[in-house]
Amino acid sequence: MAYDGAFCDPPRMKRDKAKVIDEAWDNARVKGFLNKLPPELPGEPDFHVLLFAYQSMRVADFERFLSFFMQAGRDVGAMNADGEDVATYIARHAQAQPYIEALVRARAAA
Repeated sequence: MAYDGAFCDPPRMKRDKAKVIDEAWDNARVKGFLNKLPPELPGEPDFHVLLFAYQSMRVADFERFLSFFMQAGRDVGAMNADGEDVATYIARHAQAQPYIEALVRARAAA
């Protein structure tokens, strides 16, 4: 039996959520990152938590997170397996400078 192409184009599904950009985060959401479990990767667990926060948050939210992070006794200077802290690791990212400055201020305050 020859294929007639009746099933070539799958039905297109409508997106159920609009993409949200630059959404303001409340303190509860920012503090929620303190409970994120780091992946089982080489390096200190706090490095991975900080990196995930950097990748997920706007600068203002990241600054608030750093305050909560330090209040919880966490290590802002945590290192990855290559001996880099988060500021050094993200320095190669084009938009990282405000995050690096926040990390430097947090380390100075520690």
